[in-house]
Amino acid sequence: MFSSSHTPHSSGEAAYASLIEALRSGEFSPGDRLREEDVAKRLNLSRTPVREALRRLENNGIVEHRPRIGAAIRKLSHTEIVELYEMRIVLERTAADMAAQHGSEAEFDALDDMNTRISLMEETPTLGAAINQDFHETLYLAARNRFLIAAAKAINNALILLGPTTYTDPDRIRIVVAEHGDLISALRQRDGSRAAQAAETHLQTSLRYRLKRTPT
Repeated sequence: MFSSSHTPHSSGEAAYASLIEALRSGEFSPGDRLREEDVAKRLNLSRTPVREALRRLENNGIVEHRPRIGAAIRKLSHTEIVELYEMRIVLERTAADMAAQHGSEAEFDALDDMNTRISLMEETPTLGAAINQDFHETLYLAARNRFLIAAAKAINNALILLGPTTYTDPDRIRIVVAEHGDLISALRQRDGSRAAQAAETHLQTSLRYRLKRTPT
């Protein structure tokens, strides 16, 4: 959600963007060790920009240094995941409510189109998850509030640390599409209260699936 759209102007920025994309795509996962030499080889870059990118990832709370291991992608605890979803629910309820008031029919059509595309991704769950990110970003943009969007961007890094998509679970995509449909219906009816509740229901379901994969 809210991935950077600017073109990197340095090798360090290019390395950072490549690492973020690798995390989003599942090429790297929480807990993975990031050896500077290995990352440089994989990204076809020299070690200096990779070192800069790893330092930036550490400053952003994505990478941590572990004794005798070195740099590794941070793993969220059970408690941190619950706290993250609590904040997502607060923000997304607000986004849905405001989108019902300010969003355009064209944006609701776009949400509908993305939801249809997600429904076709049972065999390619990673792509379905990527479309889902676009879906939620579009919802925030439809809310027409730059401060709300800034708040959502602030937790974006933590979302990367959730790990592989839950879309590989049986019936997951079907449930997502149905819940998205309820949200879109409320938006089209300009029912902010129902849209907010649909957004919360959707994220509560997402949390349940996420916690199934997280040891307590």
